[in-house]
Amino acid sequence: MAVERTLSIIKPGAVARNLIGKIITRFEEEGLRIIAVRMIHLTEAQAKSFYAVHRERPFFGELVAYMMESPILALVLEGENAIARNRELMGATDPSKAMPGTIRGDFAVSVTRNTVHGSDSTETAAAEIAFFFSQADLFPRAS
Repeated sequence: MAVERTLSIIKPGAVARNLIGKIITRFEEEGLRIIAVRMIHLTEAQAKSFYAVHRERPFFGELVAYMMESPILALVLEGENAIARNRELMGATDPSKAMPGTIRGDFAVSVTRNTVHGSDSTETAAAEIAFFFSQADLFPRAS
């Protein structure tokens, strides 16, 4: 198994509902190590840039507006197969299809307001991490 890094975002609705601690606890209990964290209130330009891959989709405007509602918490998680493990913890994008015990299954309100974001590949993770963090922001790997 490979040690990977992935980006996770605790979205505005979860931040506003004071779910940060509950969500972080799930990452840590799964053995994922938080190596960087940043709270930021995204501008429209930042939200549009981060979600540019969805620009042509009908939900793009709603997603951008949601991501600007209040601060987000961006985290870099590290661990064995961190990308797949984080995606399992998050659950399906549609909370009505997410299993109970997953973050989205337990906390998400709707598809757009789905509580968390997570990278879907090593390439995406590298780009998404670089969007929010410099290399100097990342704690070194544990020995």
